[in-house]
Amino acid sequence: MNREKTNPQLISLIQELRVLSNKENVKLWKRLAKDLGKSTRSYPSINVWKINKNIRENEIALIPGKVLSKGELTKKITIAALNFSKEAREKINKKGKAITIKELIKENPKGSKVRIIGN
Repeated sequence: MNREKTNPQLISLIQELRVLSNKENVKLWKRLAKDLGKSTRSYPSINVWKINKNIRENEIALIPGKVLSKGELTKKITIAALNFSKEAREKINKKGKAITIKELIKENPKGSKVRIIGN
């Protein structure tokens, strides 16, 4: 059975993360590339309340999977994820900021103040 990734955007993101990890010497990006290289069944689905509970104000939450809408966001944080449900994106953008992983690596190539939630 063929277990290679077929999504061209995901393949490109994984390669970009590996290159950035070596260029900037940031282990966070290497770990994320490894997580995204696994089966999509192992990608976490995290609710907004769990992110709110585990992240401090002005930190960046990194979700190597999908963010779901259950719960409320009470802190001003940035959440970067592979996917967002429509309702989750709306809730996050009211108080914080929802961005893609590609946007995160462009804004913050050093990976400072980033915390992985999920795996």
